Amino acid sequence: MKLTNKNWKEFKVNNIFTISTGSLIPKEILKKGRIARLTATDNNNGIFDFYEKSEHKNYREISNFISISFLGSVFYHPYSASLDMKIHAVQIPNIELNRYIAEFLVFCFRRMTSSFSYGDQLSSTDLPKKKILLPINSKGEPDYAFMENYMRQKEMELLKQYEKQVSDTESVVPLSKKEWKEFKTTDIFNNIQRGKRLKKDDHKSGIMPYVSSTGINNGVDGFIGNEEDVRIFSNCLTLANSGSVGATFYQPFSFVASDHVTKLGNSNFDKHVYLFIANITTRFSEKYSFNREINDIRIKKEKILLPINSQDQPDYIYMENYMKVLENKKIKQYLEYKKL
Repeated sequence: MKLTNKNWKEFKVNNIFTISTGSLIPKEILKKGRIARLTATDNNNGIFDFYEKSEHKNYREISNFISISFLGSVFYHPYSASLDMKIHAVQIPNIELNRYIAEFLVFCFRRMTSSFSYGDQLSSTDLPKKKILLPINSKGEPDYAFMENYMRQKEMELLKQYEKQVSDTESVVPLSKKEWKEFKTTDIFNNIQRGKRLKKDDHKSGIMPYVSSTGINNGVDGFIGNEEDVRIFSNCLTLANSGSVGATFYQPFSFVASDHVTKLGNSNFDKHVYLFIANITTRFSEKYSFNREINDIRIKKEKILLPINSQDQPDYIYMENYMKVLENKKIKQYLEYKKL
């Protein structure tokens, strides 16, 4: 099943979906409980906190729906949740949403809402008039059966990939049993370079990840099309110099680096070694803060505590195997879960 083999068509949102919007409830009257409360955030599936059911006249609770915030974030909720005033709930009339249809629609909605922000919000009057591009059946209607089957196919492909990915590495010496030693960052990374400043007004629309100092979404702060007067890196760590100081992520793809992150690279490292070291460099956040940034001079003077081999050198083989064991464990847990 390929997306390119399907016919697609634009639909006005209010012509094919039912839309409801949450309302404001004073926070002081809400009591802690077990019902998710959704707000306009990109984090934690849009969940702000958990509260009890409220008798307030503005209380809105709904289940099994797709949420779209005024800022453009989109999530699927198979559970019951209450809605803040800047959250829309979207459902399909006469069709029960399942995880596969919802996941497909979430991607489509995210393409539709990608331009919205604090300065240009998606209000309750704007959303119904928006158009969403969807695959269609022979009757020219949204093809929900295709959406479900397509996502099921993608899931099966990933499961097969995960099954092949599980290696024979079953155990490794615990971290507490290894000897450790401090090394300067310049001894570990042979390519340390800060990104380049790119003002928000100079961002061009595109598909290249733009990595900045945010501590979420692998540091990706948007997607741009700039190719000139920027620094493009790949297969490295990015360390946040400011903002979420110390936040470290492995970047396997090509990306544009802002001046708020520093590239930490070593051509001999693979994904697993990078991931091991990322967990250690993230601890720089304990030493630095928003008022004390990690500048170019400081990062090169920093030291990293790493496990060593019999030659008192960083034991990269151990680091690789340690992360593979953790990865295998998580993959096996997921595969067992999918069999239930």
